[in-house]
This record gives sequence, structure tokens and C-alpha cells, in this order.
Amino acid sequence: MPDAVDPLLLGQRVVAVLETGLRTATYKLATLMALIDHCIEHLPDDPAAARTVPIPDLAHRVLELYWRQVRPFEGHELRQSTGERARIPRAVTAFRSAAGPARSLAAAMNSAPPAYETAIDEITLCLAQQPLFRLQRVPGAQTGDRFLYDDSFLHSGISRSALRARGDAIDLLPGVAAGLARLAGLLKPALEIMWVDDVRRMNKFLHADVPDIAGHLFGRDRTALAAVRGPFKEAFGPHCFYCRARLPVDNPIDHVLPWSLVGIDGLANLVLACARCNTDKRHALPAVDIVDRVLGRDRDALEQIADQIRWPTEYQRVQAAARGIYRGQPPGVATWAGYKSSVRWDLAFAPVWLEGTTS
Repeated sequence: MPDAVDPLLLGQRVVAVLETGLRTATYKLATLMALIDHCIEHLPDDPAAARTVPIPDLAHRVLELYWRQVRPFEGHELRQSTGERARIPRAVTAFRSAAGPARSLAAAMNSAPPAYETAIDEITLCLAQQPLFRLQRVPGAQTGDRFLYDDSFLHSGISRSALRARGDAIDLLPGVAAGLARLAGLLKPALEIMWVDDVRRMNKFLHADVPDIAGHLFGRDRTALAAVRGPFKEAFGPHCFYCRARLPVDNPIDHVLPWSLVGIDGLANLVLACARCNTDKRHALPAVDIVDRVLGRDRDALEQIADQIRWPTEYQRVQAAARGIYRGQPPGVATWAGYKSSVRWDLAFAPVWLEGTTS
């Protein structure tokens, strides 16, 4: 195998496989999104390095993606597959039912741990038997062209015990982890567009006049985030994290690392914001000193809030994602530094948390 991967060529091959293959479910798209997020959060120091990826980790990320999507849309249950079994949505729906009225995935995991483990186990097996086994295959090919990971042990009938015997993991080929992480900003929006198109195709009632289906599939759950507002104001004061303006009662909660790039709802990635800064920042990558301030907040206070509202901080995950995102940025890229303000990213002035290796 080559020692490095051209990210552009890698992206072209990923898109080509998706566009030429028959997508009978949204599972391939979900798996790729999960794989990209894993690579961002576990970016190797050596761009040419291989990477072992636990399939249960991908299963959790896939569950996160479908958590909102399995809710009814205008009274309809959205089909995510042309088949009858709909294994992943059914596993997520069963978990939601077992968790009761929990609004967030984090709260559901706390309220129904056995149901969560059951869902992860079912999604793990489904990923191995379906999207991971077929993801690298082009129409008519008897075997996969392994340009992402070794799939030689996977097949549509692989058992849970056989999967465990292989360590419940896939091995990304050299350079793929770094390549996917660098492509996140381009690939993830493209995958979302494909996903929306597929859902429209699988649900005949979604004609052109139906409102924003993309927002239902990929929008942020502002109702759930409202639970953070009060405790954050008590702990950090009723001020915008970015400009320090005093906040009204119903101010926005902002994802510091953009939701469109890494969908992390942990408290460590959330801040109070004013409407002006929240609108101006939108999907922009923040200046690294903003992330430095976020990671420098009182962690004991965050943990107390986490215990109070049963919401994880995900501090290590946010730090790992930030490290992967910034180390994958080209020098000189513009980052959001505040209202109508930007600064150029320069790795030479990186803070301490950008150093070291992710596990």
C-alpha cells in the first residue's frame, strides 16, 4: 500500500461509489458520516498512518444521527430504507421508547442503559453485515476495491460472535484517517444532500411543497438545548460568551465547534450566545483562542451541571475533535473571531491542547 493518500482522490472515489451504486437505504451515508467524525476526533499525528476503528463507536455515532430522524415528520414515520426491516431506525425507535420522555440522547442513555446497549449491539451487527460490507463495492463487482479499509472478513451473514472474534473493528488503510478528516468540510454537506434526496425518494408524500425536510433530518434540537440555558447562566453569568453582552431570557445556545462539522452536543461544546453573535457565526470555524477559552472553563462547574441535568460534558471528545479540525486546516484559513471579525489560522501559534496524540 502507498504511504500516503491524496485527499482529493479519496473524496472523488467515495462520491463515485455512492453515486454509481444503488442506495436502498441511508445506512451507507450514515456510516460514512460516522467514520469521518471518528477520524476527526482521532486524527493521527502521522498523516500516512493506519487507524483501527471500533465498529461500536461507529454504531453510537450512527445512533446519534438517527436519534432525531426517527421522530414523526408532519405525522408520518419517515422511511429510511426501501426494504421492510429498517433495522437501524427500528433499533433507535425501540431505544427511544424504552428511554421514555427523555429529550436528548444523553438523557436517554442515562435513563435506559440496557436499552442503549441493545441498540448499539444491533446497529453494530447491521453495520458489519450491510453498509461496511458493501460500502466499497461498485455495481457488478464481486469483491470490493479496498481503498478505505480491510473488509475481507465481512459478509452479509457475519455473526455477532464472529465479529467479536475480529475485535469488533475495521482497520483503515494508511492515510485514510487523515484524508477523511481533511475532507470533512466538503464531504459531510455532500452526504447530507444525498441523504435528503434519498429520503424524498423513499417517501412519496415529500413532494416539492413539503417544508424543510433537511431541517428535520439534520437541524439542531433547540428544544432540548434549552435545558442548558438556566444552569449555564447560574454558573457563568447571563452574558454572551463571545461579546459579553447581557442576554435576554430566551437567548440562543451555540455549538462552538460547528454542528455542521461535528455534531457534538456535550456541555463542553456549548456556550450562551446573543442572537447577533449566533447569527453572525453560524457554521463558521471559530478562532482557536475562542476554543481555548471554552476548554479553559471551570470543569467542576460543567460537571456539576452535567449531574444536575443528566447531560454529559464530553470534554475529551470536544478537545479531540478540535485538535483534529485545526490540525487538518490549511495555513491561513479564515476563522471567526467575533462579530464581523476574522483571523487567519496559524499552527505555529497553537495552544497546548493541539499537541500530543489522540487515542
